[in-house]
Amino acid sequence: MKRAVMALSGGMDSTSLLINLLANDYKVDCISFTYGQKHVIEVEKAIANISHLNGKGFEINHEIVDLSSAMSVFHSALTNKEIEIPEGHYEELQMKATVVPNRNAIFSSIIYGYALSIVSREGIDVEIALGVHSGDHAIYPDCRPEFYESLEEAFRIGNWDSDRVKFCLPYIDDDKTKILRDAEKSCGILTLDFDTIFSNTITSYDPDSEGRSSGRTGSDIERILAFRDIGRIDPIDYVEPWGIVLKNAISIEQKNKDEYYKENLTDLQYDVTRKSATERPFTGEFWDEKRDGEYTCICCGHTLFTSEMKFDSGCGWPSFHSEHTEANINQIQDITHGMIRLEVQCSKCNAHLGHIFNDGPIQFGGERYCINSASMSFEERE
Repeated sequence: MKRAVMALSGGMDSTSLLINLLANDYKVDCISFTYGQKHVIEVEKAIANISHLNGKGFEINHEIVDLSSAMSVFHSALTNKEIEIPEGHYEELQMKATVVPNRNAIFSSIIYGYALSIVSREGIDVEIALGVHSGDHAIYPDCRPEFYESLEEAFRIGNWDSDRVKFCLPYIDDDKTKILRDAEKSCGILTLDFDTIFSNTITSYDPDSEGRSSGRTGSDIERILAFRDIGRIDPIDYVEPWGIVLKNAISIEQKNKDEYYKENLTDLQYDVTRKSATERPFTGEFWDEKRDGEYTCICCGHTLFTSEMKFDSGCGWPSFHSEHTEANINQIQDITHGMIRLEVQCSKCNAHLGHIFNDGPIQFGGERYCINSASMSFEERE
């Protein structure tokens, strides 16, 4: 049987990872840390889930390591009662206040020592599994892949038997939505109830005295939006009803994205994609583009069309008779300007792309996607 040691915080990422490992036939040892964090209830949630899983027949060893004395001297909003937990989007600058200096290096060092102890006792290879993911990279330097590459090399140099221990970071390129979808799949394999498992988690940095999530910290916002993306209501308790925390999370996400778009798009690209403007015909970059390649959303990079789908309609805007199989472009009724039309939007970021009409090539279904060049990027095939 494969063997893994992992950090189990009690949050949704590490809990998803635990379920993933069990679904992939690992024997798992979990280590949770108390380090003076204001949301120490996360450790209670981890204990509850381990108890639930052990009751389902999974043999999971769970160790709790107390680092409160050592890490209480660190400066962070997560450990210092004098510093308020910031609210807002996870990628906003103020979220740096939630960084605990060198936290993941300390945790990883302890887990590595634990893994080496298993190697010494049992003579088997061990993986160190961590739930770090791409959404953490912007604010937390110790969640970036290059950090773990360097850390693993340092541990290799400084320890005997290090060739028998390696890091496992299955979510390093994923976001919370992908992590939850993976958890759904793993729960299905293990015949576990998804809501029961995730009711025994907490992601909020600022729970109230009853252990309810505030719904307003950066970690809350990210979690709420991930549950929205997979079409589920989060089973944990929030201070406010789900409809209210979801509405707030969406509002904060839109504000953050709008600031990003204003900074990174041209005025025309912003007006077209975010304000549903239309570029003048025969002026766009791609209306007469004939090279082979792919067209993607200018805002989020989502694939929309390929050159094989493009045709010359003579209308002055890029025209496509079909969309990419993975595009899933949204179609929305548009009654502006005294007309009834079908607006098309990117399914990933809701960017306005253009409209769809019923005067396209019959052999491809008769539709014409009339798209603004300003809403797209183009990558030529080699």
